[in-house]
Parts: sequence; structure tokens; C-alpha cells
Amino acid sequence: MEALYEFLNMGGYAFYVWTSYAIAGVVLMANLIAPIRLRRRLLLDLNRKARRAERHDAKA
Repeated sequence: MEALYEFLNMGGYAFYVWTSYAIAGVVLMANLIAPIRLRRRLLLDLNRKARRAERHDAKA
């Protein structure tokens, strides 16, 4: 149990080490989520433009 505490304490630098791990995790998650959301938004925009073009062609 003492070894686990020493590991988690990181030699007195636990706050800095675990904070840096948390920041790195947030950045990695953002790098995964951002492109997925962008792709979804682009596909919705293209679909909306295609429907608008179809309506415009049907009226002409």
C-alpha cells in the first residue's frame, strides 16, 4: 500500500504530473472529437445545399 501511495505522490510532484496527464488527455480527446463533429457538420451542410439545389431545379 505504501508503494502505491509513493507512486501516486510522484515524489512530491503529484499535482504537476497528474495535471499534465489530465491536460494531455483532454487534448487527445479534443483531437478525436473535433474532426468527427466537423465531418458531421460538413455532411449536413452538403445535404442541405443539395436539397436546396434540387428544389431550385424543380422550380425552373
